[in-house]
Amino acid sequence: MNDKHAWTTHALFNALSRSTLVVSNQASIELEEGIHATLHLTLHSMGDLPVFITAEGEQVLVESLLWPQAMVKDVAAFNDEVLATHKVFPLSTISLDTLANGERYYTMFGALSAFSSLDDVLFEIELLADNVIKAADAYSTFISEGV
Repeated sequence: MNDKHAWTTHALFNALSRSTLVVSNQASIELEEGIHATLHLTLHSMGDLPVFITAEGEQVLVESLLWPQAMVKDVAAFNDEVLATHKVFPLSTISLDTLANGERYYTMFGALSAFSSLDDVLFEIELLADNVIKAADAYSTFISEGV
């Protein structure tokens, strides 16, 4: 958008649908309506990595689930490692969220101004996806295989 108009989730859906990322089939996008509209972007170029995007108020939030807390072998040690190392993932951070079904998940997310350009939003999506892949590798020793 520009300095006069903030992104909404619906406007972002329209813009991303016309972006090279989606038009070239590197990604597909769905608008999920609900209390808060959410975009579900599937990054085919990153192994079908799901990324969720919302634009509300002053910010655009771009996030991807990492893994359930139940898959972490030693939660205290893992949390300590994340707090000590999360700065190596530029413009992204990790949170622990509770899903609607009550399950707790580690999530990686980035936030940017709702007045950011579409190029900035696309950069955030690509950077977050790259950081999710790097985090999965960096923290793999803490994760159980078949929980």
